[in-house]
Formats: sequence, C-alpha cells, structure tokens
Amino acid sequence: MNRPMMPKATAVWLVENTALTFLQIADFCDLHELEVQAIADEDVIVGMAGIDPIQAGQLTQEEIDRCQADPEARLVLKETDIPMPVQRSRGARYTPIAKRQDKPDGIAWLLKHHPELTDAQISKLLGTTKNTINAVRDRTHWNSSNIRGRDPMDLGLCSYSDYNAAVEIARAKQKKDSGTSEPAPKPAIDFGIASLVGDLPGGERA
Repeated sequence: MNRPMMPKATAVWLVENTALTFLQIADFCDLHELEVQAIADEDVIVGMAGIDPIQAGQLTQEEIDRCQADPEARLVLKETDIPMPVQRSRGARYTPIAKRQDKPDGIAWLLKHHPELTDAQISKLLGTTKNTINAVRDRTHWNSSNIRGRDPMDLGLCSYSDYNAAVEIARAKQKKDSGTSEPAPKPAIDFGIASLVGDLPGGERA
C-alpha cells in the first residue's frame, strides 16, 4: 500500500493544519483512526515535528481542499518521479567540517527539550561522543560561554525522520519505565519554608 514518507509526522501536520477528519488522515497515513485521535489529543508522540506533505511533493493543496469539502472523500497520494531516499544502514554519520562546530549547540538544545533521550541516542543522532555531551551538560566544554541551544534539524545535523524516531523510542521507553516504578515521594514541606516557620515570634516552632 502506498503511503507518505514518515506517516506519523505527516499525520501530525495534517491534524494541525487542516480540517480533515481523523478517518481521512488515518486512511492516507495508513494509521488507525484512534492513533490519529491520540495525536490530536497529544496523548502520543508529543513534540514530534510535523512534515508538510505539500512541500514533500506528496499532496497538493487542491487535493486537501477537495477532501475537506467532502468528509467521505479520500486523499490520493501524488505520483512523483523523484526516487525515494535510501537510508544507509552502515557506516558512521558524516558531518561536514563547517557544521561540526554547531554540534554543541545541537546537543544543548536536545538536553533542554528532550531530557528523555539517552546520551547514546544523542550521540548516534548527532554523530558526537558521550564525553562531548557530558561537557555540554556540565558546562565544562571549552566553548561553553558561546554555546546556545539551537535545533539540530535547522542546523542540518540530523534529519527529521531520525529525530522523530529517536524521540518516539525514548518516550515509549520512558512511559514503560514509569509504569513499573513509583516516583520518589516529594517532601511535604520545603526545607526553606520549614526554616521560616521555626522563626515564629517567641521562638515557637510548628
């Protein structure tokens, strides 16, 4: 069955930018209607960057308008002669020399916006080392004063498909782990507040 590249990311874009029904989006992206509803309710894949199927050459605005006007209509994938990209399965990620200086910025952005990602995932995603990741995190990197978090996709350090896949895997693992372990209970009173309570008039303590 023909379906768009990165169907879930395409579904995110269609949910956010069109008035198509969940069933229409699900049919086009080869997903279950409940999956699309969960995306709309932000119950799953929260934070995933949507992919515009019009810019990707997989849909036309006219086709979207046609289906928005008729809920019973179904989107038809646009035929293209452009070959689909072939994903490399082996070999280290190559980053052009001009972009290598941007890696710390990309690392800082991921650490801030996606704490669920492991160092191994960030390392694989950006083609960096765990030592560099730790240096950025601990602000011991030699260029820490100039590091500012920037989206690694905008910097060209990774693709949307690799980014979305890594985030989806990390969040699925995080959700699974949270279901098997109880979070540590929070203290009922903050230490600082407790100290202030102790300084009541007359030296009384709560």
